[in-house]
Amino acid sequence: MQRFIDRCMALWNYVNTGIWSDPRRNWWLNILRTVNLSVNCFLNRDIQSQACAMTFRTMLAVVPALALILAIGRGFGFQEVLEDELYHLFPAQRQAITYCMNFVNEYLSHSSEGLFVGVGIVFLIYTLISLLGNVENSFNLIWGQKERRSIWRKLSDYTAMLLILPVLMICASGISLLLSSTLNSIFHFSFMTPVISAVLEATSWIMTFLFFAAVYILIPNTSVKLKYALISGVIAGTGFLVVQWLFVTGTLYVTRYNAIYGSFAFLPLLLLWLQLVWMICLAGAVICYSSQNVFAFSLDREVSGMSDRYRAMVTLAITAVITRRFVDGRPPATARDLMSTYSIPARLVTGITDRLCADGIFNRVLLPDQKDIYGFQLAVDPSTLTVRSLTERLYLEGERDFIPDFRDTFPRVITTFARIESQFAATTSSMLVSDLYRFAPDDSGTAAES
Repeated sequence: MQRFIDRCMALWNYVNTGIWSDPRRNWWLNILRTVNLSVNCFLNRDIQSQACAMTFRTMLAVVPALALILAIGRGFGFQEVLEDELYHLFPAQRQAITYCMNFVNEYLSHSSEGLFVGVGIVFLIYTLISLLGNVENSFNLIWGQKERRSIWRKLSDYTAMLLILPVLMICASGISLLLSSTLNSIFHFSFMTPVISAVLEATSWIMTFLFFAAVYILIPNTSVKLKYALISGVIAGTGFLVVQWLFVTGTLYVTRYNAIYGSFAFLPLLLLWLQLVWMICLAGAVICYSSQNVFAFSLDREVSGMSDRYRAMVTLAITAVITRRFVDGRPPATARDLMSTYSIPARLVTGITDRLCADGIFNRVLLPDQKDIYGFQLAVDPSTLTVRSLTERLYLEGERDFIPDFRDTFPRVITTFARIESQFAATTSSMLVSDLYRFAPDDSGTAAES
């Protein structure tokens, strides 16, 4: 029994921490790393609280969102089709959906008369853009992306999403109707009806998967690879379809809710459904982030316990790389370049570059001909950036001399540090950071020599 317990503990320690130090890249190890990172990110990013906040914001935006979708659907002549889809999603709450449709119709009627023409449209767009902005903030938190879209990019990108998404939904309904009528006209046999239904159901699933994949690509303010977005879209879409099936088929519990809440039974069910949907959506974003960055989190345990001396060495190395690229006229290096070329863990790269940007040594710049990809560029004169000046900017940054009577109490400590600093300054005052690193003549960004 003790041997069995020891093996279980060893297995748990390996899956929890040891797997990040394993140099092998087998497919099953990649799956374990992805699951490990996804669970840690799900817990550390507080996804449940974010889902609750997004549920509240969605409730505020549900009427304007339905108004926009139905307004565009009315222009295409598909308003009845969209209403039927809502009734299909909530078959036990037809009366509540009817009330909601009345609210939407009243909203549209008041938004198209007199003063409400401009005010109604502005309020509608602002509410939906605010919702998308909060969604972007949640996704950026998952991805660890601190740079946000500018106000002008938000207006352009979010407005395009709000106009394109309803059109895609309408086209999806139109495609389903077109496929149904076309297949029924081609196959007149009754035994083909189940096949046609299966084809239409599969089409609905595929479009759901593509919808979630598009969300994971478009909303985060970072570059997301299509492969990982599709994988996460399939997982999140499957979870969404399962939750939808449970709500559609759970007529017994809906009847109990109706007995308790009466005509308000739609509200707690809608809140529960929105909470679960946002949980699934954010969990899919976590899986997308974990699968794309799984190898960047190798040696994470070592980074947590690294010494100050080694961190200072890596900081100086990263600064030397960025400075040399600036001097040689090379394009700015991205965080992914630093991770992949020099095998520096992502957590270490992020922490060091954030510190150097905050101290005004680096600037984040948007790469030319690249969307949402930022590089790091030197923000000071390379001819004046010596090892001494860099160390002083990092070493002396922050609050100091705030302990009362510290100098009088520890005079020898003060003099010892002054002597050490003077000797260090004399050694490094003429040593340029740009001279600490040299690219090889045939270096293409994948190999280098120092």
